[in-house]
Amino acid sequence: MTADDEPAFVPDLVCSAKGCRTPAVWALRWNNPKLHPPERRKTWLACDGHRESLGTFLSVRGFLRETVPASTLTEERT
Repeated sequence: MTADDEPAFVPDLVCSAKGCRTPAVWALRWNNPKLHPPERRKTWLACDGHRESLGTFLSVRGFLRETVPASTLTEERT
């Protein structure tokens, strides 16, 4: 991803990492296949600094389904 492709800051969305209050620019869409139907998606938000660590946490468990710019979440709500 180049600088021109960087996701936009979306107000009121903050990183889900413990203790982080940085604005979120990424949405990590996941589900636990033992608990959730395949179409269900839960969302963790991430700043640039925590995108990799949160994604790794979910991936190791087989939960991560996709990572998208947080700005797409507001598009889904409208």
